[in-house]
Amino acid sequence: QVQLVESGGGLVQPGGSLKLSCLASGFTFPFYAMKWHRQAPGKERELVATIGIDGSTNYADSVKGRFTISRDNAKNTVYLQMNSLKPEDTAMYYCNTRKSGRDYWGQGTQVTVSS
Repeated sequence: QVQLVESGGGLVQPGGSLKLSCLASGFTFPFYAMKWHRQAPGKERELVATIGIDGSTNYADSVKGRFTISRDNAKNTVYLQMNSLKPEDTAMYYCNTRKSGRDYWGQGTQVTVSS
């Protein structure tokens, strides 16, 4: 079965960096686009970044130039490098893929940006 396991979250000061990882299993990873979403308390879940099977990327305007999504198909892992973090980046971050018309989600990893 499809499993997505995020890691790498934590507490960081404004201006700092974090790198999130999402280890995937249960499907042929290289053949699927992968996405990172986030959800802050009291807010709707927001699409942050997408990476296609060809490595093409797209970002939300709020993170463009600060976040980088990447994938390592040999490790079945998608990453989110987050630089110049701001307090408004505080959220639970989830990785996601869609297979056979169904969305799959990990359990999330918490990112808190605070001094």
